[in-house]
Amino acid sequence: MSMLQDKIVIVTGASSGIGRAVAELFAAEGAKVVLNARNEAPLAAVAEAIRASGGEAIAVSGDVTEEDTHARLVEAAVNRFGGLDIAVNNAGAVGAMKPLAEITAAEWQETLAANLTSAFLGTRHQIPAMLTRGGGSLVFTSTFVGTSAGIPGLGAYGASKAGLMGLVKGITADYGASGIRANALLPGGVDTPMGGSKEQKEWAAGLHAMKRIAQPDEIARAALFLAGPMASFVAGSALYADGGNAAVK
Repeated sequence: MSMLQDKIVIVTGASSGIGRAVAELFAAEGAKVVLNARNEAPLAAVAEAIRASGGEAIAVSGDVTEEDTHARLVEAAVNRFGGLDIAVNNAGAVGAMKPLAEITAAEWQETLAANLTSAFLGTRHQIPAMLTRGGGSLVFTSTFVGTSAGIPGLGAYGASKAGLMGLVKGITADYGASGIRANALLPGGVDTPMGGSKEQKEWAAGLHAMKRIAQPDEIARAALFLAGPMASFVAGSALYADGGNAAVK
């Protein structure tokens, strides 16, 4: 039996990069996946590719900064597959890249909305659905930026992603005894469109002890560990999947 056989999973930011890799791996491990991203066409293509490989997937497009999107995702999971067991809240945005004092209040709010408030809105709908099934697993994609290190021009991004650790700990305190596990996954540089240009990726590789950046499937495997039964006693934690970045700072 596969690791996530018949588990019902929501993955946000699933049209490319880490989110797509998570969706494909989880489906290959037997999960029924509800996929989300803003752009409908590439998201539908990922769902179709999973179905073509024998998996079960549906696409629900929408902006994760809007609460209605999360309500529709959970509704789709319940109505199509029968419930919700796992959510990988992966969608996010780098936001304005400039020194903090030059970031406008509107830019700050946009970055927090994309990376932190969206995760909170997701949990408001995901947790009640999980509780009806006796528990579940929440995984949040954070980053080493703002936790183990700051990077010039990424102050708003780092603050918003670091805030996910407070959310993870709060969920654990409130719902750990009810069978809800919440954990954060902290990748280093990853070879995705969000990772920037070739030169930026080469620069990022130098930050890591392993002197390379990750492929999306490497991060997906770390997410699989946190989401699945092998991490049954892991809650309120941060898992660095950063090629040793944090270890050498």
